Amino acid sequence: MKQLLLFLVAVLLFGVSAVAQTDGQLTQYFAVPTYYNPAAIGNTDFVRIRAGSRMQWIGVDNAPRTFLLTADSPLKLFGKRIGVGVVASSESAGLFRTLNIGIQAGYKVRLLKGEFTGAVQIGFANEVFKGSEVFIPDDNEYHQPTDDAIPKTDVSGNALDLGVGVFYTKPKWWVGVSCQHVNSPTVTFQSEDGSDGIVGGSGSSDGDEGPKKYQFTFDRTLYFIAGGNIPIKNTLFEVMPSMMFKTDFNFWRAEVTGRVRWKKFLSAGVAYRYDDAVSAILAAEYKGFYVGYSYDYPISAISKASSGSHEIMAGYSLKLDFSDKNKNKHKSIRIM
Repeated sequence: MKQLLLFLVAVLLFGVSAVAQTDGQLTQYFAVPTYYNPAAIGNTDFVRIRAGSRMQWIGVDNAPRTFLLTADSPLKLFGKRIGVGVVASSESAGLFRTLNIGIQAGYKVRLLKGEFTGAVQIGFANEVFKGSEVFIPDDNEYHQPTDDAIPKTDVSGNALDLGVGVFYTKPKWWVGVSCQHVNSPTVTFQSEDGSDGIVGGSGSSDGDEGPKKYQFTFDRTLYFIAGGNIPIKNTLFEVMPSMMFKTDFNFWRAEVTGRVRWKKFLSAGVAYRYDDAVSAILAAEYKGFYVGYSYDYPISAISKASSGSHEIMAGYSLKLDFSDKNKNKHKSIRIM
């Protein structure tokens, strides 16, 4: 049964030309905004490091698994405020393995009592397809065991991956728009022995099919994220609403989140992702340390096979001081 599921996943996700899904789905998107928008870098006076893991659709074999690491910081260069950052993520889904690594840089200007940032992200994408794990049953009515539309060996490839974004923040709210995979990178697969991922004959003039090249294309994806921090008068609480909308211009998804934080220490909330899941979120912050957990309960048809999704985030923030008396204290910052 497991091998049959692997085969079905391969058929659904792979063809002579495969089309990528959107980036990893994260319920705690508000904790790692630079993962979706490079212009969110340096929007606080902290060196901010976050790491996270998401286990999606528990109970479903080969369901998506996401791991990510982000780090960003503001800097002053020639008296101007800029932002720098790095982002790395690894995702597995079915027989696919995706690795994305990027560096981010943004320029900041004061605007209408807030701060506006424009940024770019330059990186690379690595895609692997585990063709060696494909199993086609002999009695399958639609595919032959020698189906040339599916690789027989593990294949992989790399491509340049670009992103752009703008972000605007004020003391009580923030908003950003970005486009990831803006160059719509296409990976041409190669087998482990270094040969290109092409199968079939060389082609002929009598109508026979020519060579088939295996490729994987990352869809250009647009993100809109926004949120706020609204103190409740005469209390130690603040309300923190947020939302995210994303689309690859064929498929879209939207979610809204509502959280309440006490003494800037403990926070709890709920979220709703349209036609997909409802979520519970808990987090704690103490002396620069951050840890957050969320659980998604599926409300789509996947609920018949999965008990839900789990996600955990952790990180640390180091306060920077840009005052004149400390102007040399943080002259050089290295993000590890």
